[in-house]
Order: sequence, then C-alpha cells, then structure tokens
Amino acid sequence: MPVKGTISVDENLCKACELCIDACPQEVIALNQAVITPRGYHPAHLFKDGCTGCGICAIICPEAAITVYREPIKKAESA
Repeated sequence: MPVKGTISVDENLCKACELCIDACPQEVIALNQAVITPRGYHPAHLFKDGCTGCGICAIICPEAAITVYREPIKKAESA
C-alpha cells in the first residue's frame, strides 16, 4: 500500500518562488492560479493526488510556509 500524505500552505508566508514545485518528486504541487494572497502571490497547493508526505517541499521552502502531514503506516494484521 503506498504511503499517502498532504500539505498545508500558509498563504500569508508563501511567495510563489516555485522551489517546492521543482523539488517535489511526485510532481503534485503547483501554484494556485485561482487564488491571490493579500501580498499579491499565487500560493502553492496540491493540484492532484499522489503526495507521499516525503517532506522535501517543506525542507526546501525558504519561508517555512509548508507543513507536511503523512498518514500513519498501517501494519499488516497477522493471521
């Protein structure tokens, strides 16, 4: 079973630098063209399923605007 995750982006901190987009190995992050922050940026967001919660986006973000959440790994039940 693949690991699943999600991210939360603080739109008040995101400057649309696109570093998270370039760093995402799953290619599931994009700038949200439907939203403009009070600072005038299109913030990053998940645009499709496939996030594994690896955390690379949060590590690379210079503004610390991304929080990563990963679903707990379920252990297989033994018979």
